[in-house]
Amino acid sequence: MPPISPITPHSFAQVKLITERLTLRPLIAADVPALFTIFSEPQVARYLSRSAWASIDIAHARIARDIDGLATGKYLCLGIFLTSNDALIGECWLFNLVDQCRRAEVGYTLGLNHWGHGYMNEALVALLSFGFSALSLNRVEADIDPRNSASAKSLERLGFKLEGHLRERWIVDGEVSDSGLYGLLERDWRVRQS
Repeated sequence: MPPISPITPHSFAQVKLITERLTLRPLIAADVPALFTIFSEPQVARYLSRSAWASIDIAHARIARDIDGLATGKYLCLGIFLTSNDALIGECWLFNLVDQCRRAEVGYTLGLNHWGHGYMNEALVALLSFGFSALSLNRVEADIDPRNSASAKSLERLGFKLEGHLRERWIVDGEVSDSGLYGLLERDWRVRQS
């Protein structure tokens, strides 16, 4: 077993991950309009644990909160940008970091116009590689709406296993939904990547 090391460095503010088609980097104030466009789309928010954004002020507040969270190492939230034109198409994050257990949760959202092109898989491979190597994570968890079959397939493609089903866990805009709980262990990730 690898030695236990802290998973929260002093700052995530300078983290930048590069893939074949994408750049993952922290969001800045200039990204507010694009972020609002993504999260204000009802189809994108359909399976999230919150409503579609009704005001651009939410995007301003979110990026300000993320800048603070990154600087203090509370969580890692990265925008997903197309390298070809620097367009923001989504985001992914590691949050609820638990040092003692070397555990985190993963979250992700992709803009509607970019579904079905393999971008999220590409981004999550980079994020999970960073989490398991740079942060010495042992386990990453995900909580999704089980009706979101595309998200379930994305997680399973990465090696996540469905480990539980929580009934009526969320109520968003009066709609009750369940949670599918997924887990991925570092050793299983290494086997899949080799």
